[in-house]
Amino acid sequence: MSWVWALLLAALALGLVLALLRWEKKPAVGWEAIAAALLLGIAGYGLQGSPGMVGAPKAPVEKISGDPQALVAARKSLDGKPVAPGNNWVVVADALARHGQYADAAGVLRGAVDKDPKDADAWLALANALVGHAEGQLSPAALYAYRSAAIAAPNHPGPPFFLGLAMAQSGRFAEARGLWADLLAKSPPDAPWRADLQDRLTRLDALIARQQQAQGMPPIPGGPQAGTGP
Repeated sequence: MSWVWALLLAALALGLVLALLRWEKKPAVGWEAIAAALLLGIAGYGLQGSPGMVGAPKAPVEKISGDPQALVAARKSLDGKPVAPGNNWVVVADALARHGQYADAAGVLRGAVDKDPKDADAWLALANALVGHAEGQLSPAALYAYRSAAIAAPNHPGPPFFLGLAMAQSGRFAEARGLWADLLAKSPPDAPWRADLQDRLTRLDALIARQQQAQGMPPIPGGPQAGTGP
């Protein structure tokens, strides 16, 4: 906001107050105090704000909990395998998660991992449910679930992919990039998720570059370069 806009808004506010007093047929007593309060506010803005600074747009971050149905579908598509027969825990939890009932899904999945601590799909579904319940933020419990899923299935692309997505949502862009870059390097050339992962990594690189540019930081050697776009 520039000084011109600040002064115009102050004048408009004062005019509205005086018009309201006139409409109610009340004497405009104390308008000097109102004007003084507005000027005091402008002075405070001048001392603490930056009226001449160009606003830096905040980089959008893809929310992992934005589409519950897509979240479940994405987890299944990364593996390409159906849920193990008899694993009704994950089936029920997926049905709950599709309707955004993340807390209930997490409760069901805790029973699944208690029954079988090596169930990677249950751990991954639990981690996603916890992130969804926290509105996209990565909690210590979700981080533990992602790591447990990676331990149970070291070659599964789901844990690093979704952990990177959750880290990006939580503002941990450099860590997210490291996970995705490593996953991309290990992915087979014909992996069905490779193109989507590459696209996400490119967009994340552009986001990091814009953030560094807005902060006046030089590009990290070997990292994303400013001007890189999706």
